[in-house]
Amino acid sequence: MAGLELLSDQGYRIDGRKPDELRRIRCKLGVFTQADGSAYIEQGNTKVLAAIYGPREADQNMRNQICHDKCFLNCEYTQATFSTAERKHRSRGDRKGQDMSTHIKQTFEATIQTSLYPRSQIDIYLQVLQADGSNYCACINAASLALIDAGIAMKDYVCACSASLTKGKPVIDINHVEESSDCAELSVAILPKLDQIVYSELNGRLHANELPDVIDAVVRGCKDLFVVMDRTVREHLEETATTFTHS
Repeated sequence: MAGLELLSDQGYRIDGRKPDELRRIRCKLGVFTQADGSAYIEQGNTKVLAAIYGPREADQNMRNQICHDKCFLNCEYTQATFSTAERKHRSRGDRKGQDMSTHIKQTFEATIQTSLYPRSQIDIYLQVLQADGSNYCACINAASLALIDAGIAMKDYVCACSASLTKGKPVIDINHVEESSDCAELSVAILPKLDQIVYSELNGRLHANELPDVIDAVVRGCKDLFVVMDRTVREHLEETATTFTHS
């Protein structure tokens, strides 16, 4: 895909978006009744389900990892066999899935107020139903909403977005075609109200002079995502309150 034109002369991307434009976002809280918290998110054609269990007593096999002054986070990331055009089997313990689980766990260890739940365990389960780029970011956003649904105390929302650079212009919320090109990709997770970056990863190379513009673009993308996520949470709370009042 090296020869593919990612940005037209008119300034539009392959899917018709402008460089600083997010894909269409749809999200919903409380999609599973059996989980303590759950959420579903669509960012373009990337679709993710998140389920939260806990805080609860730690599993027997996790006892050696439990701390007396904070909770242990267990994160499991899976990608459905039908999530991409490639119909290859993905085992639960594959390297890519383990790396993704680790990145997500690190992000939320910096965000969840773990000291409020000593000697306990919180499970974060994520499944990508359809993958079309920026999987990490969609998973972080889905998990953030699910943790809010579960009532888990966090310092702030966690919002994640990706960005790249093509023709000298930063482009945000990368889709699969853009991800598969030779462009560098920066993934960032922020706490929007506190204005803090809690996770960043750069795949590929960017010149030191280009990096500030890409970071500025991806942080703006995160804050635009926060507006959508916060509105969804408020609507969910209003709907829940109305249901409770009439029951």
